[in-house]
Amino acid sequence: MSPSWTRLIRFIAEEDGQVHLGEVDATQCPDVGLATFNKERVAVKLITGTVFDGTVTSTTMHVSQLLPPLEVSDVPIIRCLGLNYYEAAKEAKAPIPKEPVLFVRPRTALNGPHPAAINIPKFVQDGTSDYEAELSIVLSKTGRDILEEDAMSYVLGYTCSNDVSARSQQFKNSQWSFSKGLDGSCPIGPVLVAPPEVADPHQLRIRAIHNGTVVQDANTEDMIHRIPQTIAFLSQGTTLERGTVIMTGTGPGVGWFQEPKIALKHDDDFRVEIEGIGTLINRIHYE
Repeated sequence: MSPSWTRLIRFIAEEDGQVHLGEVDATQCPDVGLATFNKERVAVKLITGTVFDGTVTSTTMHVSQLLPPLEVSDVPIIRCLGLNYYEAAKEAKAPIPKEPVLFVRPRTALNGPHPAAINIPKFVQDGTSDYEAELSIVLSKTGRDILEEDAMSYVLGYTCSNDVSARSQQFKNSQWSFSKGLDGSCPIGPVLVAPPEVADPHQLRIRAIHNGTVVQDANTEDMIHRIPQTIAFLSQGTTLERGTVIMTGTGPGVGWFQEPKIALKHDDDFRVEIEGIGTLINRIHYE
């Protein structure tokens, strides 16, 4: 059974203090991340069922607190691409990769939008905590050896994400999973948008905003390996389970390559804004 929602959120309701799924009306609330951050009262239609088969009802509830659109239990793994934008590869002075550059994050890295904070553990409070604004996709069903021409039928929805990285740990070895897999280092949200609502996921402006300053301003048209190609590549001889989150890479402007370098500091405000999806807002918290 296919879900009937188009713009899904998870939230705690004003009415009963419980966690629910809800449908956001984009005509009334085009950016639920900004609206809740600004303490606007947001009405949604209750969704029954799960994120994978949810049905929108006529019951109206109001958002007390926004949560990540997926529960940790919904997500078997987070698959990620590095160096997947032409301009980002140029910025890093790296060759354009012929095949996707891959790494994984554990699902314990999953985090949500404001009021959730990005937590920086003590051992990486060294001025190298970095950001990467990314479009992420969520898979709607399990598959293996998926053909490129069938790949988009596996997309449940699109969301904003931030690939938070501890660069000092990343460059100690060739494997990135530890430096990018710390608890809460992968915020997603504020909403999961169904494919029919996104005319072309490869034509979306994506910006990162650090304390009010735009530090990344790219477009998903700059992707090297596009979504169908990525899904097909990842599923070769490998079962991709329903609920898998795939982070599709970031554009130029990450803090490590700036002069002077930009690092995430305690109490910073960081936002990922994607056209047609909304704004993922987080505060940075040093343990």
